[in-house]
Amino acid sequence: MAAEIKNQAKELFELTEEKQRLFTDFYYAAKPWKKERRIIVKAEHTTKGENPRFIVSNLPGKPKSLYDERYCARGDMENRIKEQQLDLFADRTSCTNWWANNFRLMLSGFAYTLLVAIRNVALKNTKLAKAQCGTIRLKLFKIGAVIIRNSRKVKFLLSSSYPYQNLFINIANRLFAS
Repeated sequence: MAAEIKNQAKELFELTEEKQRLFTDFYYAAKPWKKERRIIVKAEHTTKGENPRFIVSNLPGKPKSLYDERYCARGDMENRIKEQQLDLFADRTSCTNWWANNFRLMLSGFAYTLLVAIRNVALKNTKLAKAQCGTIRLKLFKIGAVIIRNSRKVKFLLSSSYPYQNLFINIANRLFAS
């Protein structure tokens, strides 16, 4: 049912040698389905070949806007969840006590919220402006330092060979200024 639009995308790609994305929709009922459902088709063709996507939806609207604004946004949300699980250990709920696991998950949520705030405030217009939590953690937080503390101040001594030293200082200044 999508062969025609997929062929169209391929022909346009061969003509222009540029990525082609075409959208359409149709109604279809698989054998176990009681009624027909709307299928949104993205027929994409690139230098790597065809890359079709099919979405079952009951939402009204144009296929392209539903795909780009709803489906891709949902995928982005799932990426944020995965980022919290993998980079901030939200999946570590191995304790036998429910409260301990709940507390771990809350700490992970707070850490994610803090990292997003740091990304939005301090990392704006830097190399790490769109970095994932794991990258930020690795490049800005997982660094060796000597901490000297006395009654009046705390001093952090960073390695002079730390590759992100200037970025770290700029970010610290932005955070303390706000």
